[in-house]
Amino acid sequence: MVITKAIRKTTDGISDFLKLESVGGLLLIAAAAIALILSNSPLQDVYENFLRIPVEIRVGSFEIAKPLLLWIDDGLMAVFFLLVGLEVKREVIEGELSRPAQVVLPVVSGLGGMIVPAAIYLLFNRGNSATLNGWAIPTATDIAFALGILSLLGNRVPISLKIFLTAVAIADDLGAIVMIALFFTTDLSMPMLLLAGVSIVALVILNRLQVTRIAPYILVGVVLWVFVLKSGVHATLAGIAVAFAVPLKSKDPLGHVPLHRLEHSLHPWIAFAVLPIFAFANAGVSFSNVTLATLVSPLPLGIAAGLFVGKLVGVWGASFILVELGLARLPEGTNWRQMIGVATLCGVGFTMSLFIGSLAFEGPEYFAPIRLGVIVGSTLSGLVGYLILRFSTILSPPSPTPS
Repeated sequence: MVITKAIRKTTDGISDFLKLESVGGLLLIAAAAIALILSNSPLQDVYENFLRIPVEIRVGSFEIAKPLLLWIDDGLMAVFFLLVGLEVKREVIEGELSRPAQVVLPVVSGLGGMIVPAAIYLLFNRGNSATLNGWAIPTATDIAFALGILSLLGNRVPISLKIFLTAVAIADDLGAIVMIALFFTTDLSMPMLLLAGVSIVALVILNRLQVTRIAPYILVGVVLWVFVLKSGVHATLAGIAVAFAVPLKSKDPLGHVPLHRLEHSLHPWIAFAVLPIFAFANAGVSFSNVTLATLVSPLPLGIAAGLFVGKLVGVWGASFILVELGLARLPEGTNWRQMIGVATLCGVGFTMSLFIGSLAFEGPEYFAPIRLGVIVGSTLSGLVGYLILRFSTILSPPSPTPS
C-alpha cells in the first residue's frame, strides 16, 4: 500500500514530463528520418553545405567562429544539459533518486547498462588504437526517443516501468556528465579555466544569496559557457554548473520554485526544438557506399552490438541480480518479460550516442561509421524492445456494460 501511494504521488509529479518526452521522441524520429532521406537524395550536398555554414561572433579581437553543426553540438546541447542538470538535481534532492530504497535498482541497472556496452565495444575494437576512444558511445540512452517508442504502447505499459526507464536514463546522464568531464577534454587553457571558475563562484554566490530570478543565472551562464568553450573543457558542462546553482529550496515572490519554473519552461524547447534540431544535424548518413563489410567493421559493429546487446544484458542483468539477492524489487505491476523489453529500449542511444561520438572522434572519416553504428543499434533496440513489450502484456477486454 505504501509503495502504491508513493508511485501514485510520483506519477502525478511526472505525468506531464512523460507526455512531453513521448511526443518529443516521436518528433525526434521524424527529424532523424528527414536527415536520412536528405543524405540519400539529390539534396545531399544542400544538406551538408547547410551544416557547414560558418557562424561567427566577434568582439574586438575575441571571436567564436564555428560551422553551424558545431554551434548546434556545443551551443544547443549546452541548453539540453542545463535541463539534464535541473532534472538530476530535482530527482536527487526530492524525487525518485532521493530515497535509498528506490535509488538502488535504476542506478545500479544504469551502471550495468554503461559497463557492459563499453566492454562489448572494447572487445570488438581490441588491438585498434584508432577506434578505442569510442568506448563511451554505446553507454548512452536517449530518454526522449525511448519514451516516444514506449508511448506507442499506451496503457500496455505500467507507469512504474516508465518511471524506471526515466530513472535509468537519468543515471546514464550522470555517467555521461562524468565521462565528458574526465575523458573528453582537449588542451586546457588555464586563463580561461580561471575565468570559468570565477563565473562558477558567481553562480554559487547568487544561490547563497537566495536570488530567485532566473535571468542572473542565465546571464552568468552564458559568460561561463564562453569561458568553458575556450578552456578546452566541453562547453556542455557549463549547462550542468548553471543547473546545480539554480535554487530548489527557495521560492520567488509568487511562490514558485526557481528550479521547477526553469525546468518547465525549458522542457518544450528541448523536446520540440533542441533535440530534433540536433537529430536533424547529426543523423544524416549516406548509404551509397555502405556495404556489409562497412557494417561489420569494428567501429560501427562495436557501437551497434554495445547498444543492442550490451544495454539489454547490462540493464536487465543488473536488475535480475539485485532482485534475486533481495536488494531491490521489481517496479510495481511489472514482470520480467517487461523488464527485458525496457532494458532493450535502453539501447536507443541516438542523440546522446551521436553526441558522445562527436566528442570521441574529430576526423570526418569517422562520422559515417559512428552514425551507421548508432542508427543500426538504436533501431534494433527500439524495434525489438517495442515488440517484446507489445506482446508481454495482454490487455483485458472492457467489461460489458450492465443493461
